[in-house]
Amino acid sequence: MENNRVLGLLGLATRAGKTVWGTDACIEYMEKNRIKLILVAKDSSERLRKKFSELCEKKNINFFEFSNVDEISNAIGKHNKAVIGVKDINFSNEIIKIINGGEVIG
Repeated sequence: MENNRVLGLLGLATRAGKTVWGTDACIEYMEKNRIKLILVAKDSSERLRKKFSELCEKKNINFFEFSNVDEISNAIGKHNKAVIGVKDINFSNEIIKIINGGEVIG
């Protein structure tokens, strides 16, 4: 269920111009400190997941392995995208909240 909510938010963020996708673009934006969150498809290569995990750790960027290539690609209206970077802090906070177990009631 939270998968669909995250994918919906990714679609919204993409239409709002708040995402970048693909390895090179994500790395480029990470180096400019413009990325708040990186999502890498769980079915992408071990090498790709490890590379982004290490980069995110070094840059102190939130990183999650999430969903699969097809679902992520469909959500952002692209083809065969395994890596997506979220540039907007509000979208990224909302996605992190959902991935970490949904709304906090309090």
